[in-house]
Amino acid sequence: MRRRDFLLHASAAVPAAFFGWPRRLKATEPPLPAGWRSFEITTSVEVAAPSGQTQLWLPMPLKASSDYQRLLKTSWSAPGAVRAEPVVIRGYDVQLLHVAWPDAGAVGPVTLTHQVATCDWRVSLAARSPSRSVAADSPSTLKNYLRPTKLLPTDGIVRATARRICEGRHGEIERARALYEWVVENTTRDPKTPGCGMGDVASMLQSGYLGGKCADINALFVALARSVEIPARDAYGVRVADSRLGYKSLGRSGDVSKAQHCRAEFYARDYGWIPVDPADVRKVMLEENPGGLPMNDPRVRAARDRLFGSWEMNWVAYNHGHDVALPGSAMTPIAFLMYPNGETGGERVNSLDPASFRYQIHSRELES
Repeated sequence: MRRRDFLLHASAAVPAAFFGWPRRLKATEPPLPAGWRSFEITTSVEVAAPSGQTQLWLPMPLKASSDYQRLLKTSWSAPGAVRAEPVVIRGYDVQLLHVAWPDAGAVGPVTLTHQVATCDWRVSLAARSPSRSVAADSPSTLKNYLRPTKLLPTDGIVRATARRICEGRHGEIERARALYEWVVENTTRDPKTPGCGMGDVASMLQSGYLGGKCADINALFVALARSVEIPARDAYGVRVADSRLGYKSLGRSGDVSKAQHCRAEFYARDYGWIPVDPADVRKVMLEENPGGLPMNDPRVRAARDRLFGSWEMNWVAYNHGHDVALPGSAMTPIAFLMYPNGETGGERVNSLDPASFRYQIHSRELES
């Protein structure tokens, strides 16, 4: 595409207000209740060697407010860009900042800043009936979180494995608990896995090697759950503070550029969405103590019990997306959006290669 055509195309798609940077969006939210914390998260990105038309896609926190997270404010700066606007991708709740330049000479640094409030989230599962009324998600939403994706099939070996695990179990919670315990007991955290892993569930089960990181281990839970008709989803995000629960391995503050973390949720009638995180149980086993910890260690047992039904919200959720088609890109969809992504000169930039794609994510807790 010629520079003139690129500019005309981009200008037609972008409201005039987006050409004045920095741009700020502020959510209208009531004051935070007791127990909530707020954080400022700043992402700074620079393409080291632009070679033509260049685009960036930066994940943004969940737009919708929930029991555990609220997006309070967003601002960004993208000097020289012909496009710099937030985009919501249909089908999932993926929100991102899309930035584009027509040629290499115009490419500059980008800064994206959010203020986000979080509150620890726990769903009580001890009683036979829920302790509070829960607004049911729509059938179309739940159907979306039952369907297979490219890396999360729900037939073949995935369904056969899930049915074997759930044999004799009844109800969403009892079957989800069986899947959770099986994933905790049969996976391993592999420190050699690049980034957070890819979540190629069928390959994991077919090979028999269930090692990986959070995007592998928690994706396994999600695919198994979906295959037996339990709505489930990955939650992609980033750790933003140290853990207050005594786990040094389950938190990060300050420079959180490599603190991306994927969690999981499943849906149960009358309870709504229920948080889980089998991958963090395995992280505690591997990283909490030099030389690792056995499954029967009290710290592991406590994490295993807590992480079925609760999340410590020293973490911010971005989205639940899979097979994400990046707007403006002619390349194949990415498995998920948890890292900054970019393209230059028609080639995708490696999000895990700091030599070609320099970015830093910094988090600080704000005074209440």
